[in-house]
Amino acid sequence: MCIRDRSNKVALISGGARGIGEYTARLFLKEGASVIIGDKDISRCKKTINELQKEGYDCSFVALDVSKESDWIDAISHIESNYQKLDILINNAGIYNTIPIEQTHLDDFNNIISVNLTGLFLGTKHSIPILRKAGGGSIVNMSSTAGLVGNSGSGAYGASKGGVRSFTKYTAVQHAMENIRANSIHPGPIETDMLAEKLSNIESRSASESKIPMGRIGTIKEVAMAILFLASDESSYITGAELVVDGGLTAR
Repeated sequence: MCIRDRSNKVALISGGARGIGEYTARLFLKEGASVIIGDKDISRCKKTINELQKEGYDCSFVALDVSKESDWIDAISHIESNYQKLDILINNAGIYNTIPIEQTHLDDFNNIISVNLTGLFLGTKHSIPILRKAGGGSIVNMSSTAGLVGNSGSGAYGASKGGVRSFTKYTAVQHAMENIRANSIHPGPIETDMLAEKLSNIESRSASESKIPMGRIGTIKEVAMAILFLASDESSYITGAELVVDGGLTAR
């Protein structure tokens, strides 16, 4: 599978300094794309970019707090000045908590929404003009199985990811005729820093695995490969879709 057709593709990945975002960036670079990593962890971004540039890859980073519109404006300006186009937007940045609804303070709820949903809206809004100018492109939005079904975890997180699912469909419908596709990825439990504390507990890990028909936790590679597919020309007739990467968790 290759995201490069006859010319190099340019991809912006939010939350690209670690985890799924970093793995996806490396995967895209190996496939021939130019990659801009956006993250608010500047030191981690610089470290990752320096490593990749030493390997000969075409990549750069932008300071990006996805909840700040000014950061998105600066990111797009960086892309226009240095790459002149954008083909792929990966809205990957996100945060998570497990606070039950009754114990959730308004500030906690708003913080989750501002990063997971508002940040995604801002990224999409400011990327569409440059995607349009390039003749179209692919937007891949990071949702979750929590955006598909309810569970005993955070209501704020579930609300944000449900919003991602719905917003993706609106984006797909409104921009289909401009050859701008939008799809959402819905991972189940994945071996990431976000779930590291929970999965380090043997009992919690076993409880999670027992609910999954495939009997194991997913890997960041498996999610990144799904992102690659939706970003690639192989998925050219897919828009407004939900790609679930959960080992069968939501199939029960």
